[in-house]
Amino acid sequence: MNKNILTISQTKNFFDEEAILKKVRWRNLIAFWILGLCNNYGYVVMLSAAHDILQSKFGEQNDTSSTNDMNDETSTNMTRTCNTVSTGAILLADILPALAIKITAPFLPFLVHARLATCVLFSAAGFLMVSLSTTEWIAIMGVVITSLSSGLGEVTLLSYSNQFSKQVISTWSSGTGGAGVIGAISYAGLTLVLSIENTLLIMLVVPFLQAVTFWVILKHPMHIRIPITKNGIDSQEQIIKIPEKSFRDKINLVPGLLKYMIPLGLVYLFEYFINQGLYELVEFKDIWLTHSEQYRWLQVDYQIGVFISRSSVNLVTINKIWIMSVLQFFNVILFFFETLYYYIPNIWIVFALVLWEGLLGGGAYVNTFYRMSTEIPKVDREASLGIATMADSIGIALAGWLSMPVHNAICKLPQPTRLGS
Repeated sequence: MNKNILTISQTKNFFDEEAILKKVRWRNLIAFWILGLCNNYGYVVMLSAAHDILQSKFGEQNDTSSTNDMNDETSTNMTRTCNTVSTGAILLADILPALAIKITAPFLPFLVHARLATCVLFSAAGFLMVSLSTTEWIAIMGVVITSLSSGLGEVTLLSYSNQFSKQVISTWSSGTGGAGVIGAISYAGLTLVLSIENTLLIMLVVPFLQAVTFWVILKHPMHIRIPITKNGIDSQEQIIKIPEKSFRDKINLVPGLLKYMIPLGLVYLFEYFINQGLYELVEFKDIWLTHSEQYRWLQVDYQIGVFISRSSVNLVTINKIWIMSVLQFFNVILFFFETLYYYIPNIWIVFALVLWEGLLGGGAYVNTFYRMSTEIPKVDREASLGIATMADSIGIALAGWLSMPVHNAICKLPQPTRLGS
């Protein structure tokens, strides 16, 4: 009789522990989704907001050095509708600080709470500086600080994900993809009813949400000896914190990570070359969208593709990332010749191609880090995930540099006649 009561009690304890673990697992999956959203939100918004702030506050100062026939929307020969400065230049201001932090942070001590506190403070400071700026350099510094926050957050939280179930890679990636869509929509929507400055002040809720998520919602692992009951048997399971790797140990990991980093870097190089160098040069005249609206909606379309694919790894897993880099290169060729010859007869075909481009970029990101979370030994995983985050930023930075001369060269060419027009 006592034996049966004991068995029932042990079974009840087992199911209670299973229920608790399931609740904690879901709580952490949701937390990583929100952290991914908050981490990339400021980066996405700043690409638009910083340009708007410079235009609204400092535009008149910038225009004094320009003649009437050389404004922001028209190239020197009045044939193509181009910005005189490629959007690649804005991209560089937003990505280079993140790249710098991604190159250095993996080799520094992994103080996760201190790093996240820095991310939250920098994110809030970025919104405040861009919103309240009275000079150009303060606004630009706000963009730089926001970029540093995003870069440090990505390298830190992807490394930290090693201490949770591998599914958090999927929800983190989905959250970062959601930041593009939610960031674009919320910024555009709020600026319809509020000033740019007030819109950015309202967005201070994002770093606050990031802090609440990390220190309240997320259940952090405990590196202590804990009692665990498995199949009715009491036992002790040791959860051991992996020792911190030395700088030399981390450098030695890099050659083995190139098989993940090179394909991912190439996908992002090709992707952002299209986004920042070629999108603006694709123009359909006499349709329901103006040129600036076409550019804006192409960006939204791209972000939707990224969000879908970054949320898909639990449904579709792709191991051969190099295939996506080859396909993205074909997209570069398609868009490059479109800017030269206007051979695509309908804008809906361009929207389909842009969605495909976003799907490839988001898919490369999430599948790279998901593969790493399953293939790399746990003892090396934390450092490896942190190091690999620099791959996409290197590709984006190179795209920014390459897109500027290509953009400016195409701007000087005569505008072709659209096929079918």
